[in-house]
Amino acid sequence: MKKLFLYFSLLLLVLSSCKKESDTSVLDNNSSDSSSDGYEFVGGYPTEKTIQKAYDDADLNRAIQAYKFFYPTVSGEGLVKGNDTIKIIPNSSFGTLDTKPGQIGFTLNSDTPYGPIPIDLSKGPMIIEVPKGPLIVVAMDVNQRWVADMGIPGPDAGNGGKHLLLPPAYKGSVPGSGYYVWKSSSNNLTVGIRSLPVGGDVKAAMERIKTVKVYPLNKGADWKEPTWLELTDKPQNTTPVAWENNIKYWEALNDVIQREPAYDGYRNYYGELAVLGIIKGKPFKPDARLKGILEKAAKIANAQMRVQSFADRRPDKVVWKDRKWEWVGLRFEDGDFNTPNYVDLDGRETWFYQAIGASPSMFRRKEGAGSLYWLGLKDGTGKYVDGGKTYKITIPTPVPAKLFWSVTIYDALTRSQVITDQNKAALRSLFELKDKIGGKSIDLYFGPKAPEGKEGQWIKTLPNRGWFAYFRIYGPETTAFNGSWKPGDFEEL
Repeated sequence: MKKLFLYFSLLLLVLSSCKKESDTSVLDNNSSDSSSDGYEFVGGYPTEKTIQKAYDDADLNRAIQAYKFFYPTVSGEGLVKGNDTIKIIPNSSFGTLDTKPGQIGFTLNSDTPYGPIPIDLSKGPMIIEVPKGPLIVVAMDVNQRWVADMGIPGPDAGNGGKHLLLPPAYKGSVPGSGYYVWKSSSNNLTVGIRSLPVGGDVKAAMERIKTVKVYPLNKGADWKEPTWLELTDKPQNTTPVAWENNIKYWEALNDVIQREPAYDGYRNYYGELAVLGIIKGKPFKPDARLKGILEKAAKIANAQMRVQSFADRRPDKVVWKDRKWEWVGLRFEDGDFNTPNYVDLDGRETWFYQAIGASPSMFRRKEGAGSLYWLGLKDGTGKYVDGGKTYKITIPTPVPAKLFWSVTIYDALTRSQVITDQNKAALRSLFELKDKIGGKSIDLYFGPKAPEGKEGQWIKTLPNRGWFAYFRIYGPETTAFNGSWKPGDFEEL
């Protein structure tokens, strides 16, 4: 019995010793941790080096995410600043242009003439009176959030109507009838008009733009009718490319934050900016440390968005399994990228890195949609197309387009139409290809030099510059969606 007692006593002593060693081990692990990620804590507290690293890392991560979220806002500011340089003034002077490569803008095209109308609602509600006719009109706020569709894609369905745009937090009276009423989430808006060149008549399409009327709901004694400027041969740049990877990106974003009323839906994201020194009502003066982090974040975030845009990893990008064409109009028929349960931030970032503006009508994938876009950037073998090589695509005809179709080539660096001495970037069924379409298919060519006899079916590209194509169908028919019709891939010659 005595031996048994001694045995259990010894066992308890051993277990107690092990527990103390275990407790000490846990204490030691918590008190000093020099892990491979570079963070070190002593007694549970961070070292001076760890404090600096933690804040630098956190600010960098926060800035990368904020950059990507607010990219549409800074791109929208590019529209504002670009219009300023050519004297397009809110509520006062508007423009008409038959777009050429010299008008630098994200994936602009020359299929239809444009009419840029900047609106400033800080002066009060404004009316856009759209006449009956083939006009596609969209209004977006400075964050490029969809505000209104008018004309063919709008509630007036191309039959004409008066559209009333209300400022944020508007408390005044609203007419009881006779207007389609839209509420904006910023004071500065861009209203973009596209006039369809029926039968290839560009002149009539340009004149039609100027039949859109813009005026205040409550005209003051000082109101003057807006003027229209012809911009076709006037170069301009409405992109943020010159400042998208440096500190000027954040300065442009701060300009918007200071000028515009805060949008309640962005409260969390404004909180991200506040940590980075961008706060409404306060000066933006980053010190050397923060400025370095913001510039680094701009470079990293822009590179990540370029990868998303040109190497999309999502399986739903694929249009046809046996082709390399991808969807441009991303995944949900909502102008603000809302899914049933979340905002598709990935789709939103991919879209706005290439394009400007978004509306529900742009993303519909069924007959009756206003237009349909596909992205082509790889040949049939899966390699990116090269500006120094020559390619062919074969388009089966007729193309399922009630109106017309086109293929436009864009510079991969600027995401704008390729600029060459050819001074064109598109092959269009209403124009260049009008007398060449016949039979069962038509071949189109892209490269530094036109194949002999194919000059009218060719777009010039530049060596050492990547490019990509948008295939657009206006008035798409059922076969454009069900797979019974599809274009060929790019084929290197």
